[in-house]
Formats: sequence, structure tokens, C-alpha cells
Amino acid sequence: MALLHLPRLRFSMLTSSHSLSSHFNPFTSHKFPCKNTFFINTCTVFPAPKSTLTTSEPIPISHFPETPVEDHIEFSLEKLFVPPETDVSSDSANLSTRILKGSNIVLSKYARDAQVLQAEFVKSSVRTEDCPSDGLPEFALVGRSNVGKSSLLNSLVRRKKLALTSKKPGKTQCINHFRINDSWYLVDLPGYGYAAAPQELRTDWAKFTKDYFLNRSALVSVFLLIDASIPAKQIDLEYASWLGQNQIPMTLIFTKCDKRKKKKNGGKRPEENVNDFQELIRGFFQTVPPWIMTSSVTNQGRDEILLHMAQLRNYWLKH
Repeated sequence: MALLHLPRLRFSMLTSSHSLSSHFNPFTSHKFPCKNTFFINTCTVFPAPKSTLTTSEPIPISHFPETPVEDHIEFSLEKLFVPPETDVSSDSANLSTRILKGSNIVLSKYARDAQVLQAEFVKSSVRTEDCPSDGLPEFALVGRSNVGKSSLLNSLVRRKKLALTSKKPGKTQCINHFRINDSWYLVDLPGYGYAAAPQELRTDWAKFTKDYFLNRSALVSVFLLIDASIPAKQIDLEYASWLGQNQIPMTLIFTKCDKRKKKKNGGKRPEENVNDFQELIRGFFQTVPPWIMTSSVTNQGRDEILLHMAQLRNYWLKH
């Protein structure tokens, strides 16, 4: 998988001339106040968690634990995400042992320093220029309202209330920065697609989210959350295609993979909905984007996300 514009890990995936549906404009401007009452502005230091992750040394690929790698699904090479400076041509026999479990992502030599030992809410912003200016690498979480974004963030840092969750969608209204290990950021962005929200609570794409994606130099990758318990939504497909058209680095995070609501999802399992989504976006991308299956209930995908973030982050820092 070839990557272009490597300092920001932009990868050119879009090849189709398809454009977003004319009825869909994710950058329609709406005004609403910024509220940061949903986060606790305290610093938490965690004991070393029981995890498969390494804290400082590079992960020895040949001795990587069995749990984080996928040993049940066979992938053709063109369906894998191969990080920069990762040679798989001469290692086809052992390649399956290097694919993160529940994903299409190959581990690289940069997958180190993946544990979360400290997490701190820093600030909320409504303009890109108001975001932290220390230049630390950051990963943005975004998805349709009620996709489980806050739950995933809490799962990643092993803290239930770093980002307070709500059963009512539309609570995240600003660009919210959480500093991890004093060395990088998780960024919680407003959800989209909650039509029932009051006008002042709707996502103000044109004002700050679009600008953040296009102009935030410290952005390593956008993690686009997709609900795997239901069939693909048009708004999610259009969102993914917009990121691809604008060459914004993207990883697909499929949430709620523990759910089996057959009557509501057409009788399909989450794995089938994940495959369907991949097929539907294939026409928009030259190469398959990286993706990971997750559950905030069972913590499925937590270690895999952190390892993926680590290898992207460490490559970004080096280059």
C-alpha cells in the first residue's frame, strides 16, 4: 500500500470520479455555543495496565503475543494496510502473524510505546487556531452521533469518565483535546448526522471541523467511527469519501461489534456489515483504508487501536 505525503501520512486513495450526493452537505454552517462541561479537567496517572502492549521497546514481531494478531481471517495483500518502511514481499509465510486481530493492519517496526499511562483533558476549541500549539501529534475521533465515540475514548484510556458519555446524541460540540502520556493527543470531534438536535447543537462543519481536517498540521490520522451493528449509512459512506477526496489520513473504526441485533440489522452479523461497508467504499479508494473492529463493552480492539496509533505516531515523529 503506497503512502503519499508521508510527513502527515496522507495516503492518496481516491480514484473514482464519484462525488458526494448533491443532497448532502456536511459543511452546512450552524451556530452553537461551545460547552466543555462534559469533561473532567484532571490528570490521571494509571498503574501499568494488564495488556499485551509494550511500554518502550519495539515489539518483536516474531514473538508477538497470540491475542493481538488475527489468525482466523485470510487476506490478500491488496486488502491489507501496510505501514511505511514495512517489507512484506519476502515474508509472505509469516505475514498472517503480523496482522492485528480484527483488522487489516500489518504491524511494523514502529509499533512501540503504545500503552496509555496518563490521560488529561486539556481544552475545548471552536477554531483550529485555538487548539494546542505545542505541535504534539494527534489522532481525531469522529463519527455519527451516538456511534459510541466517548465510550471508545474512555476505553482507550481505561477511565470511565474522562469523556462523559450520554444517551442523548450531540453532546460533543467542540474540538476537545486530551493529552496522553504528555506526548500526544486524542481529539474528540463533534458527531454528525443527528437531525433531531436543536439547531444550536448541530455540528458546525464549515466553521471548525472542516478547517481542522484540512489545516491541522499536527493531525496524524482521522479515526472515523462506524456502527457495525447496523447496515452502512449513506452519511457515513459520504463522510469517508469526503476524507478520501481531500486526502485526509483515515482509519475506519467499527464500533459495537459485540452486538447481535438481527432484527434491526437485517439478520447480518457485525462482521458482515463491516465487509459490506468495505465493498461500498471500494469504488472511492485506490487502496483499502486501515480498519479495526471494536467493542467498548468487551474492550475488543483497544490494544489494536493503540498499537496502530503508535506505529503511525512514531513514523510521523521520525519524519
